[in-house]
Amino acid sequence: MKKRYTISVFTEDMVGLLNRVTIVFTRRKINIESIAASDSEVQNIHRYTIVINETEDLVKKVTLQLDKQVEVIKAVYHLDEEIIYQEIALFKVPTNILMQGGEAEHIVRSHHARVLSVESEFTVIEKTGHKEETQHLFDELAPYGILEFVRSGRVAITKPMRTLTSIVNELENTYK
Repeated sequence: MKKRYTISVFTEDMVGLLNRVTIVFTRRKINIESIAASDSEVQNIHRYTIVINETEDLVKKVTLQLDKQVEVIKAVYHLDEEIIYQEIALFKVPTNILMQGGEAEHIVRSHHARVLSVESEFTVIEKTGHKEETQHLFDELAPYGILEFVRSGRVAITKPMRTLTSIVNELENTYK
């Protein structure tokens, strides 16, 4: 049965590595729902957070294949209940729909969204949360006119107390 998995891939900082990582998914015809790249807590080690819907068996195979890449330090996967995660969405809406103090303003407030910028023609609103939450705000604002919309990929932290630093230390001890 397919479930949503978040895969964290810890890598060296190398040009073209993201392409090699995504090719692993492409070859297996796995659609990537979201991907985010960032620094990690360990200097010079980067983290790709990749979300997919697949069977656990296939996720295990992909994770093992990623682990075999030379510049990949470690790849791990988790179910949603094993992580704490968020996404950020930015909405550009016409300023006049919020200035009237009507329903659109009430919608933004009820979703605990933040106004980032107010310009004469448009206002930029930020909503942080799960994809379903940002989508719900999108759906409610759509009738009032959304000029532009963007949602980030998922960022996630694991609930278990196993850190990247401990994984790196284990790997270093293995090669001594």
